[in-house]
Amino acid sequence: MKAPKVVIVMPAYNTAKTIRKTYKDIPSEFKKHVIMTDDGSTDESVKVARMLGLTVIRHNKNKGYGANQKTCYKAALKAGADIVVMLHPDYQYPSELIAPMVAMLKTGHYDVILGSRILSGGALRGGMPLYKYIANRLLTFVENLLTGAKLSEYHTGFRAYTRNALKSVNYEQNSDDFVFDNQMLLQLLSRGNRIGEISSPCRYFPEASSINFLRSLRYGIGCLYYGFGYFLGRISRYNNAS
Repeated sequence: MKAPKVVIVMPAYNTAKTIRKTYKDIPSEFKKHVIMTDDGSTDESVKVARMLGLTVIRHNKNKGYGANQKTCYKAALKAGADIVVMLHPDYQYPSELIAPMVAMLKTGHYDVILGSRILSGGALRGGMPLYKYIANRLLTFVENLLTGAKLSEYHTGFRAYTRNALKSVNYEQNSDDFVFDNQMLLQLLSRGNRIGEISSPCRYFPEASSINFLRSLRYGIGCLYYGFGYFLGRISRYNNAS
């Protein structure tokens, strides 16, 4: 049986200082197909990525985190990926966990795997700001109530998808901003995709990407807005089925 083609996508913005370390830790069997999409970085992210031999796609201007992911997934699917792993090139997530995430998808029991910073119990030890940890837990609690799911975290940027899972949703209609991640999960859940989780440590340090308090607040409001929309859809489907 032919092994599935695994493509690693790295949505980058000013990560020249961390790309090398992130790429170095990727298991060797997955280094052949790595795509970095650069969202108009002003540092040497593109130069470093090309030196490492990565496939590089560059936005001429900054379009936003969600827009960057749209480019990632289109490129990976066009390259014939059977499994797509999104790994931030800021060294916040452990690249070594790509192997078990892919292995979980290969079992056929899951369509999506999330690297959860909460399951590990080490988010705060890894440097996650306290306000972000509290907001993460509260938002996840509310979203589980609204969706009926039982995820430990909706807000991780470390994810692996099967080709069919990505093709089952219209991610092009989603936001170009950070709430894209949350919209993706809601779409995947609404299409009946099976979501698994793996415990993932995290690292927070000056070079790691992080959004400020105001953008975090806007993200949280967006999560609740789309979460309530999902809930209303659940009620509508229930009433139509009754």
